[in-house]
Amino acid sequence: MSPRWLTGAEGFMSPMPLRFTVLGEVRVWRGGAEVDPGPPLRRTLLALLLARAGSPVPLPEIVEALWADPPPARAVNMVHRHVGELRRLLEPGLPNRAEGSLLLRGAGGYRLLAPPDSVDLLILRQLVHTARESLRRGDPEQAVEVLADALALRRGPAAGCPAQAPPHPVFRELDREYDAVVREAADAALGCGRADRVLPALSGSAARHPLDEGLQALLVRALTATGRRARALEVFRATAARLTDELSVDPGPELIAAGRRAAAPEPQAQGAQAQGAQGDTEPDAVPPYRPAAPAGTAALPFPPAQLPPGIPVFAGRNAELERLRALLADPGAPAPAPATAPVGVIGVVGGPAGVGKTALAVRLAHEVADRFPDGQLYVNLRGFDPTAPPLSPQTALRGFLDALGVPAARIPDGLDAQAALYRALLAGRRLLVLLDNARDAAQVRPLLPGAPGCPVLVTSRDRLTGLVSADGARPLTLDVLTPAEARSALALRLGAARVSAEPRAVREIVSLTAGLPLALAMVAARAATFPAFALETLAEQLRAAHGGLEAFRDSDPATDVEAVFSWSYEALGVAAARLFRLLGLHPGPEFTVPTAAALAGEPVAGARVLLAELADAHLLAERSPGRYACHDLLRAYATELVHATESAGERRAAVRRLLDHCLHTAHAAALLFDAPTSVITPVAPAEPALPSVRPQPLADESAALAWLTSERPVLLGALRLAVDHGLDAHVWQFAWTLERFHERCCHWPEYLALQRTALAAARRLDDPVALAQTHRALGRACMMLRLEDEALDHLRASLDDSARDVNQRAQSHLALWALRTRQGRHAEALDELAPALGLYEASGLRRGQADVLVATAWGQACLGDGRRALTLAHRALALFQELGIRLAEGYTWDALGHVHGQLGRHQRSVTCYQRALALFREVGDLYNEACVLDRLGDARLAAGRPGDALGAWQRARDAFQDFDPVAAAEVRRKIERHQPPPPSAALVTAPFTSQAHFVHCALPTLPPPPSGQESP
Repeated sequence: MSPRWLTGAEGFMSPMPLRFTVLGEVRVWRGGAEVDPGPPLRRTLLALLLARAGSPVPLPEIVEALWADPPPARAVNMVHRHVGELRRLLEPGLPNRAEGSLLLRGAGGYRLLAPPDSVDLLILRQLVHTARESLRRGDPEQAVEVLADALALRRGPAAGCPAQAPPHPVFRELDREYDAVVREAADAALGCGRADRVLPALSGSAARHPLDEGLQALLVRALTATGRRARALEVFRATAARLTDELSVDPGPELIAAGRRAAAPEPQAQGAQAQGAQGDTEPDAVPPYRPAAPAGTAALPFPPAQLPPGIPVFAGRNAELERLRALLADPGAPAPAPATAPVGVIGVVGGPAGVGKTALAVRLAHEVADRFPDGQLYVNLRGFDPTAPPLSPQTALRGFLDALGVPAARIPDGLDAQAALYRALLAGRRLLVLLDNARDAAQVRPLLPGAPGCPVLVTSRDRLTGLVSADGARPLTLDVLTPAEARSALALRLGAARVSAEPRAVREIVSLTAGLPLALAMVAARAATFPAFALETLAEQLRAAHGGLEAFRDSDPATDVEAVFSWSYEALGVAAARLFRLLGLHPGPEFTVPTAAALAGEPVAGARVLLAELADAHLLAERSPGRYACHDLLRAYATELVHATESAGERRAAVRRLLDHCLHTAHAAALLFDAPTSVITPVAPAEPALPSVRPQPLADESAALAWLTSERPVLLGALRLAVDHGLDAHVWQFAWTLERFHERCCHWPEYLALQRTALAAARRLDDPVALAQTHRALGRACMMLRLEDEALDHLRASLDDSARDVNQRAQSHLALWALRTRQGRHAEALDELAPALGLYEASGLRRGQADVLVATAWGQACLGDGRRALTLAHRALALFQELGIRLAEGYTWDALGHVHGQLGRHQRSVTCYQRALALFREVGDLYNEACVLDRLGDARLAAGRPGDALGAWQRARDAFQDFDPVAAAEVRRKIERHQPPPPSAALVTAPFTSQAHFVHCALPTLPPPPSGQESP
């Protein structure tokens, strides 16, 4: 359950002007909107002030925290400057040199006077104090609930472990304070049978302190208490082995006792007499430590097979392959060292760019793939991509969860939650994970399954010593090929006869390319393209490049391979060479034939031919049918070429063609996927006569969803390009095209950030249509994340700006209705619907009229006029069925279930909810499905079926937990109140906070499919 003051990681429900987090990354919100605290040193200073909680921090301590020895000569002046910037951040408009009322000088330093309920650390301490009061009053269950709220405040190491400053003792102390709260909460929870409430936080603390016997014993006890005895024994045995191997000590009595309890038979298996005498009798000994084999788990219905194709020519690396084969010999078998048994094998393949790390890893992965019946996962983490930032662990995890068949709406937003779901899915499976081109250990660590049957191969230019030292990874550093291996590679590509005919030239080529596999492959491609060329000619061209490839032995070769790349580039036709250059402007990790055509202004068929030419020259790789990518060095080369060769006007024209194509295709996809009642007209293409900038044809809703899903990284990159090029109309319209997709696929934090960018663009344009749309969309995004004050401000602003667009104005009224209804202000909510109905009637939009009717029916039922509500809902249902809008029919059946429940017709209410549930499942709307499951449980309870009610609530709770923890907590409380079910049950009215589908949809619909639902 999330604490009431915090909604996820995005904002706050309270209207307090300032909020801070220091139990994790340092973040600041003002009035519900997040503000940037500034560069790393300033963040560290703010973290230090927050950690001191209003006490002065002496200036020497600040200097010590910000800089390692020795600090810069002007360190004190720099501190003063950072303090001044923080003051202006916290109190905008503060005159220069003014102290303000928050950040004050005193006692030889500074102190921050933040209100107690504005800092997560102070709130945690207050919650702990409240919990202790509950314990003193003899209410341990209430104490555990409060402590669980406190534990949920942590978002990572205190102060986010600032990378630009050495760790400060005060931050380590905050982490120790949190772990102490975890122990206290675990003791209380075990004492009252609520270990499940603290198990996630306890598991996290135990994982951070693997040699802390007390924490590990608490974890073993909590796992046992929640029925996870096998896992409890695994933790006990692993801890015992670590203590023996690393500290040369035996487990203490506390850990031994916890292990005995975990090894004891289940109470029901001990017999009635044993249970009556002593319910948790402990055996004299714990079974000896043995590494556990993977549990038998059902195979995935569609095992992922994400490995990229291996290169057709692979030479050498026999010793390295043998080492990796031994590493992956049998990941499911017991490991030789007990301490490593519970952890999956991690192999790190390191070395410089172009040395063949990926080729080696992919080669081995294909070789052993048949040993992993649950599939193979692969991701390019883009750790050293010269044109794009590294892939975030959260993005990579989301891709893995997609591949494992998790519906988008069930994927949680937080990194920790995604990692937990990922590990849970892989537990007991046999699956190979390949993480390519990693930047650092922090990028890799959340992607580690941690299961014995799921080994991980990582490739990186970095040595990833953190993974080796902390996670037990086995490093393998690749050097350049030996001369013999390099000659074999050339012989495989060019034929043994040709290589044998010119041994001196071959030796010189091997020497000048430093045995680098990438450079050798390019030389071989050049030689194969021109079979009449003597190899001596190629060696002479390499000599003319002044030996630039020698740099591959010691440093990053990003510029030194230019001579080799230029051979393939210069052999291209004019059109293919131009396309290769322009691809350096593309924003995404991969590109399709239509987007390449748009960049070049070529017909799609012509672009397909040019891409084939580039692939034949090894300048591109076709990763999957119709989707291309190139090596990061080649992309850097293309980027250099396009800036050196093409004029600024040509580059801008190419970017504009790409943006026009992406925007118009995204617009068409949005209309197919879930068209709103107010539709924008996208900006006209700069070159409308070109077929390449026209939208890509999409057949139906499924095709639109597939395109939006696959192209989302490109669309987000295109939006950044539009910002960089000052194309503000494209910016806000890109956001419009992704609005419904982000809503229904539960990308809510991303949705919020996107709409903030769009609003800034609309303000620069001073366009009333753009302002009305972006204010309304931003208001809806704020509602998703429960930022209700900010949502109200944006929705009111949308009304002010939407005078010219009656449909847009009506949508804003509907969104305001949803917000007021969510707040329980039903009379005010209904006041918003009358103008919306009038606007839709004036424009003749029947779909909009039906939206208003069903909303009015809901509001009338909430105010007690069930009979009028029933009439309105039937009218709405008839309209939606006539229009064939299945998703909107689901809303109406949902409303009818609510109305019948208010009228005391509980069985009819159940029937209506079941019809709504079937429709939401049909269209894949998992969020509304969860809402209806919640209300279906209420209706079943009111109809005298408490057992069925519990089943519906449990499914609703499980669904909500992934994307709406607040709603999940409400449903969980219902389950706790009615389990076991009471002998009789009165009508339970669902609170509107769990009826969030109107807030979620308010009211978008699918395009018209065939109608087939009968009227009630």
